[in-house]
Amino acid sequence: MNKEIFMKLLSAREFKAVRSILNVMNAVDIASILSELEDKELALAFRLIPKDKAADVFANMNNTMQSKLVEMFTEKELKAILDELFLDDTVDMLEELPANLVTRILDAVDKDTRAQINVILNYPEDSAGSIMTTEYVSFKRTMTVGEAIAHIKETGIHKETIYTCYVLDSRKLVGIVSAKDLLTSDDDERIEDIMETEIISVNTHTDKEEVAKMLSKYDLLAIPVLDGENYMVGIVTVDDAMDVMEEEATEDITKMAAMNPSEKPYFETSVWGHAKNRILWLLVLMLSATITGSILTHYEDAFQAIPLLVSFIPMLMDTGGNCGTQSSTLIIRGLALDEIHFRDIFRVMFKEFRISLIVGVILAAANGVRILIMYNSIKMAVVIALSLMATIVISKLIGCVLPLLAKKVHLDPAIMAAPLITTLVDTCSVMVYFAIATQVFNL
Repeated sequence: MNKEIFMKLLSAREFKAVRSILNVMNAVDIASILSELEDKELALAFRLIPKDKAADVFANMNNTMQSKLVEMFTEKELKAILDELFLDDTVDMLEELPANLVTRILDAVDKDTRAQINVILNYPEDSAGSIMTTEYVSFKRTMTVGEAIAHIKETGIHKETIYTCYVLDSRKLVGIVSAKDLLTSDDDERIEDIMETEIISVNTHTDKEEVAKMLSKYDLLAIPVLDGENYMVGIVTVDDAMDVMEEEATEDITKMAAMNPSEKPYFETSVWGHAKNRILWLLVLMLSATITGSILTHYEDAFQAIPLLVSFIPMLMDTGGNCGTQSSTLIIRGLALDEIHFRDIFRVMFKEFRISLIVGVILAAANGVRILIMYNSIKMAVVIALSLMATIVISKLIGCVLPLLAKKVHLDPAIMAAPLITTLVDTCSVMVYFAIATQVFNL
């Protein structure tokens, strides 16, 4: 659908045409188009969305759009939307809205829903309980397949998913049944005869990133959430896990670029907000870089004796920083995918050491030949070759060890990424370079 055509029809108040377009569009695409409208047009266009699709569109909007609409909705419209929203989507929205709008929403839902929302909101922010939904299909073990299918038809429309159903005995999870199992079994078979009893579950306080990893590892569409007494209280679905993984990836990317994470989109974050998220790390890195400057000052006599030494410093520092970044990126990825653990630290170091020797020999040889041709100086070629070898080995070891140490002390490994490692490697490379140079040239 061409957005310009939609905008023109809406501006011309061709409501019948707009409604027919919205009727055939996907909810995600509708939310995307509405994000470009002004407040008054947003409210107008939203009211033209078919009622059976409005809640899905609302759930796919960003927090700013949701806030604007909640402010503009009548009580009747607000209640209609909330009645159709899944509970976890409602909770996600409430976590981002201003207090006055949260109060208005809680007043619009029924007493039972309000109680469920309050329970979920009280779980720690990064826990499974905070992203779960209480809307799932449950059976008794004594039910037949026919009774179970009839139960799904009666209640499934209000549930987050019907593809995985849960068998409870006094609120305790005893089995899992898939929709495929139900559809391929005889109607008179009992649920307890077809249910899976090998259950993968999480606790309400399990870290939500760990929940996302488990859903991916076991190829699940949903995972049950149990409380401290092993009573089933909800499920986390794969779409919620994808949101968590996107959030964690965004956080890691910002930390790897030496910035504090921001929960708001780029254009919704103020200039001051962006500056505040970046300035602290820039200050830390700038001040730490002064160490490199002080080392250079210490070797001022070497510069005066052999001015050519200065010209190779940027190349050594850049090569070291690049090598360290390569190692740290791979280790951070391995930690995120649970492929690498702290107990593997010596295996990782040995592997990176061997890699650094291969890379170092090739780069040192290339630079040695270049220097011999350009400057006809065997001593300078030796200094650069040895410095490169040492710098690459050190930088790759730093790049692989720091993320593992960060993980061990419960810090985010992403903070040990390019900017910080580059700063450390710069200092080490300059020290190594002048230590070798002073020995070879007897300075």
